[in-house]
Amino acid sequence: MASETIKEFCGVMGIWNAENAAELVYHGLYALQHRGQESAGIVSTDGEKFRRRLGMGTLSHVFHSPESLQELKGHAAIGHNRYSTTGSSSQFNIQPLSAMLRDGPVAIGHNGNLINTRSLRKRLQDEGAIFQSTTDSEILVHLMARSRADKLVDRFIEALGKVQGAYSLVMLSNDAMYAARDPYGWRPLCIGCKDDSYAVASESCALDLLGYELIRDVKPGELIVIDKEGLHSIHYAESQKTNFCIFELIYFSRPDSRMNGDSVDRFRRKMGKNLAVEHPVEADIVISVPDSSNTAALGFSQRSDARFEMGLIRNHYIGRTFIQPTTAMREMGVKLKFNPVAGILKDRRVVVVEDSIVRGTTLRKLTDLIRNAGAKEVHVRVSSPPIRFPCYYGMDFPSRDELIAHEHSVEEIRKMIGVDSLGYLSVEKLLESVPQGDGKGYCTACFTGEYPVLPEDAEETGTKERYS
Repeated sequence: MASETIKEFCGVMGIWNAENAAELVYHGLYALQHRGQESAGIVSTDGEKFRRRLGMGTLSHVFHSPESLQELKGHAAIGHNRYSTTGSSSQFNIQPLSAMLRDGPVAIGHNGNLINTRSLRKRLQDEGAIFQSTTDSEILVHLMARSRADKLVDRFIEALGKVQGAYSLVMLSNDAMYAARDPYGWRPLCIGCKDDSYAVASESCALDLLGYELIRDVKPGELIVIDKEGLHSIHYAESQKTNFCIFELIYFSRPDSRMNGDSVDRFRRKMGKNLAVEHPVEADIVISVPDSSNTAALGFSQRSDARFEMGLIRNHYIGRTFIQPTTAMREMGVKLKFNPVAGILKDRRVVVVEDSIVRGTTLRKLTDLIRNAGAKEVHVRVSSPPIRFPCYYGMDFPSRDELIAHEHSVEEIRKMIGVDSLGYLSVEKLLESVPQGDGKGYCTACFTGEYPVLPEDAEETGTKERYS
């Protein structure tokens, strides 16, 4: 269940050629705050000097006063929201990472996971490199520093050619802004423009907020260079079969974002409709587990005889920083986050639409809340297939032993979470819900175990290494 264990990975944002670049990046990161809340940072340049502000916590914690933004002067800036999927959660790993190369400073922000980190880090350390962080993103900086190429762009391309895995990157120098996407296209990245200014962002919702027109997605294996001459495209690597992370469409991305040529909202509605066709149930109402499954629940309702209702109210002020030091407080966690609307649920046959189930513990507690509110029956429908395998490419899924669907059948899970019926969307119906053709392909390894590329040290057990 997404609200239970799946963590958002990261959000990246960049603005070039705007008088208030850092302020625009700040607002863009707010639109991407759902992708990471552990730390945030912005680096700006006026063409001569870098300025930066980084800190642990959400944007409002890091940039707590107008002065904290006003000091970031310059016509260009990049920013990063972080949730750690490799490396520990600490101030040393806050991005954008900055370094001084032989031709000036650079800053880099990374969304994704590199899968050959261990061997690269060991080789670099054997050659004398001193790492300041445990994040895999710093490897790119060391690779660029060791390159013999004359131009920064060529050193960047050389470094990209040595790393493997999932990445969408933004990089800033005094002379240009860069945006790169891995050859498999795991992580999203898009480009926007407004007059003579350009923006890059993890999701188009950030561009919408800033009034930038979405141009297109950065293509797999493409490097975008933006400088005083404008925008340049370099295909630095041959595009592989695209393996876009399908969980971006199921859960991670905001429904108002556009990916793969259409809105995420449309994909999720279709997932819900296909779920209703694949697993129909006689019920009175359909409710979501807000907010991530709202759209799929609407789609389910549209294809069933049950009307959509707001049966659960979410408390949006319970964040990731909420501390539960005692057992009693931990048991209150679900009640603090969700409150059932008894007048809607009482004496009703209820379908609860959820986007995913990881461990099942939170869903079990939600089921109890709904039954205690008077529901006659509780049926759960999940708009994704069972998650049976860990992820190596940026989702913080636990080891396969912690995944409830790895060890248990659907019927066993139904009994464990205490519902009257349980149905998952199949992989086939999931893929029917998303755009196909034009080389579009999706990574479904967490459902099927068919990994496009395995990390160099993946164990046969499938336990995810943290590379820290």
